[in-house]
Amino acid sequence: MTENSRPARPVILGQNQYGKAENRVVRITRDGATHHIKDLNVSVALSGDMDDVHYSGSNAHVLPTDTTKNTVYAFAKEYGIESAEQFGIHLARHFVTSQEPIKTARIRIEEYAWERIEASDANSKFIGADEVKHSFVRQGQETRLTQITYDGETWEVISGLKDLVVMNSTNSEFWGYVKDKYTTLQEAHDRILATQVSGRWRFNWTDDEQKMPHWEKSYEQTKKHMLQAFAETYSLSLQQTLYQMGARIINNRGEIDEVRFSLPNKHHFLVDLAPFGLKNATEDGAVYFAADRPYGLIEATVIRDGCEPRIPVDLTNL
Repeated sequence: MTENSRPARPVILGQNQYGKAENRVVRITRDGATHHIKDLNVSVALSGDMDDVHYSGSNAHVLPTDTTKNTVYAFAKEYGIESAEQFGIHLARHFVTSQEPIKTARIRIEEYAWERIEASDANSKFIGADEVKHSFVRQGQETRLTQITYDGETWEVISGLKDLVVMNSTNSEFWGYVKDKYTTLQEAHDRILATQVSGRWRFNWTDDEQKMPHWEKSYEQTKKHMLQAFAETYSLSLQQTLYQMGARIINNRGEIDEVRFSLPNKHHFLVDLAPFGLKNATEDGAVYFAADRPYGLIEATVIRDGCEPRIPVDLTNL
């Protein structure tokens, strides 16, 4: 029997999902003259009894992705957006309970924060006091994230943030490391420590019988503990700082069992000013070159004792 005449091996469909990605929805809530903004980027992924559409092209079990898009906008109006997590929970529950073929819904949400613009006292009498209640500026600190997965019985909520840039201008060292013939890095006993935080944390709320966390307060407090740990840790390595950031969250937020961080080390190198007759690092300060790449990338999970890690190691698609 020749290779070409051998019986074909069976081909089986593996994991699959579909939905509408990156639905940009802005919900304006008007409380009289005072307005409030929720600005989300919502991605829906549905999976379940979808074999036929792949094997034969039958759409009998397919809820159109355009319908999932419409649902996002309708729910934003009908139910409002209390928080990214709560909105995602509404959507996931709806898709799983309203469509029998759909067994699991995964909702990913990015939230973009806005803060109110305050008019100056000098101008308020000309533009009207109400003017400051509906003018906003986009906050640039970070993008808030959440992923809600629901299979009809169990919830998994993983929230977090990305692009939060932080810096300690002192209280950081790096020395005592392994050296070989390729090592040129000089030991540092006083250095800048800067990073762009990408973090995710998993809640231990998994079913409707449990008390649901206060999502907005949880995010605010988790970010606070993370930043305080970064600021208050005298760092001998970025790994040490990462662990302290995660441990501070676990120790202070009982609703969170697991935290994972991906921290690029935003290197700052002293500029050689000797050719210009200048001494750089002096008591009154120094000048640094901020290198954007290549960069050290420090990643780790911090977990409550007795719990199993579930946050994916690779955060790029979460």
